[in-house]
Amino acid sequence: MVSSLKNLIEESELGQADDPEERFTTSGVSWQASIRHEKVKERLGALVEVYLDEKEYQYTPMGSPTVRNRFNKAGAEPDKCYCIGEEKEIPDIAIEVIITSGSIDKLATYRRLGVAEIWFWESNRLKLYHLREETPRVFLSTHGYEQINASEFLPELNISILEECTLISDHVQAKKEFKQSLRNPPPSV
Repeated sequence: MVSSLKNLIEESELGQADDPEERFTTSGVSWQASIRHEKVKERLGALVEVYLDEKEYQYTPMGSPTVRNRFNKAGAEPDKCYCIGEEKEIPDIAIEVIITSGSIDKLATYRRLGVAEIWFWESNRLKLYHLREETPRVFLSTHGYEQINASEFLPELNISILEECTLISDHVQAKKEFKQSLRNPPPSV
């Protein structure tokens, strides 16, 4: 006999979402990301797009679609993702915002999808990973991804400044300061 969806959600092990930013309410089955999660996601996406526009990259913002690979039986919903250069079915960069909990175990899914670069925002910092298909055994704990200090798609992007501006509470001010840093970069050390 098939249980109702509400009963399934009320069961403790099934009521827990894999992604803690998504929580279920049983009074009509809905989910919502936390406001903090959404603010960081939107701010980070806006700043990345400011960078891409200022540097005149060709790119396609793909939002947060469900990305699937039916051959590898994998699917994910990044918070933001981008194709750099021409538009592709699988994005080049996926961004995941982790506010309450979560882990880089999502890299296993992204590897099966073939997403080259994953950025995790966690504890007010970005951690970037790039897929190393030629040497996956070297990076077993990160599912074939190497942690990197700079994006291989956007090598001139200053990650520290991106992090700082993401934390500015005023959205307009964050974009203004980020744009100013791109036009007048700080001197190299």
